[in-house]
Amino acid sequence: MSEAAGKILVADDDRTIRRNLVRLLKSEGYSTLEAEDGEDALGKIRNESLDAVLLDLKMPRLDGLAVLAELGTTVLADLPVIVITAFGGSAAAIEAMRRGAYDYLTKPFDLDEVLLTLNRALKQRALAFEVKELRAQTGRASDENAEDAAGVEPELIGQCPAMREVFKLIGLAAATDAPVLIVGESGTGKELVASALHRHSARSTGAFIRVNCGALPEGLVESELFGHERGAFTGADRQKPGRFERANGGTIFLDEVGELPLAAQAKILRVIQQREFERVGGTETLRTNARVISATHRDLPREVAAGRFREDLFYRLNVARIVIPPLRERFEDIPLLAEAILRRIEQRHGWTGLALSSEALGSICNRPWPGNVRQLENALARAVIAARGRTILLEHLDTEDSIDPLVASAESSSDTLPLRALLAEVERRAIQRALAACGGHRTKTAEKLGISRRQLFDKIREYDLPT
Repeated sequence: MSEAAGKILVADDDRTIRRNLVRLLKSEGYSTLEAEDGEDALGKIRNESLDAVLLDLKMPRLDGLAVLAELGTTVLADLPVIVITAFGGSAAAIEAMRRGAYDYLTKPFDLDEVLLTLNRALKQRALAFEVKELRAQTGRASDENAEDAAGVEPELIGQCPAMREVFKLIGLAAATDAPVLIVGESGTGKELVASALHRHSARSTGAFIRVNCGALPEGLVESELFGHERGAFTGADRQKPGRFERANGGTIFLDEVGELPLAAQAKILRVIQQREFERVGGTETLRTNARVISATHRDLPREVAAGRFREDLFYRLNVARIVIPPLRERFEDIPLLAEAILRRIEQRHGWTGLALSSEALGSICNRPWPGNVRQLENALARAVIAARGRTILLEHLDTEDSIDPLVASAESSSDTLPLRALLAEVERRAIQRALAACGGHRTKTAEKLGISRRQLFDKIREYDLPT
């Protein structure tokens, strides 16, 4: 490495530790500065152009936590600070991460681990600056997506032909009061389509009542949908209006309608046909003018053929039909979806500058996402935490989504292996695969796995892996 590798501040009141770290960093080509207490460190951070900081938590005059607090999240978003603590599980280390530290090292630390952590921090910082420059050059091309993220239907994003057809069908169906059946796999956004239908309809000022039919206890389905009178059953100490009653003049959305028991299906059919019902335990016939939108991931014609779903109700619900494509059929929309998801995460947590490296983006664009958009959102939320609110690298996405064959192979024997043995088997195979991918090069393998070289050596010995 050349001196251009970066300027690093080493702040530690222990002169021996400070000098050892400086010697290590200089041997790797870094330029270094030293600080022996928190006040000195804070001054150098504010007055010098630094690329990273190694900061001890326990120092005189101003401790590491106080330094982090003085710097604030804006500075820490651009300057990775790696804190040094004597106790890895201490409250101070946890608090340091909460305040914006990039990572922490525990004493006595492994020198390879110091370099690995620092290299990762600097790589992530460089990528973040690249993203900022690209956005500046394109006149903040992400502004439109940021507006989508703040708007009322952020997940309804897509430019592929299948999604354009969905948008067109929403517009056509919203102009009518006809029942709509939304069909799609779990996680594709069926509730968002239902919400858009209501919002763009003449009923938009009325209530939008959501019902997760699969989550209703079987004994309380009719009570939840149609309400009950006081004393109708044990625990019914007051009269309660049902979902159809509350949706009068608006829209009721029956999510996972295929999960309803047959008895409830018969009563819903009556509501759709005659717009009337009685509360459980009541004799008064009530009327409702609720529009019915339903959704399912099941093959309802097959359910009808199997006798699990009423044929007459299916035809009543299936007047207008919207099919949402799975994410694996709209890969070209993944960059747009990922950008919108990151903008929402930024707003939720008050972060700025979240982005995906090109390698991470390429990875998510080539994964099958069986859980669709919901799985993508969860994976990015986990990656943001792993990236500590900074640029997401490929290693931050190394979840079960990227090692499906490995996990599946290990899980095939999960009924005979205890949890500890199962996890060990997954870890052994992951290390074995990483070694093969890196041609047996241990330093590269350790970096790929996000562990120190010493930890890798220990694991190789533990699992008796060939080298």
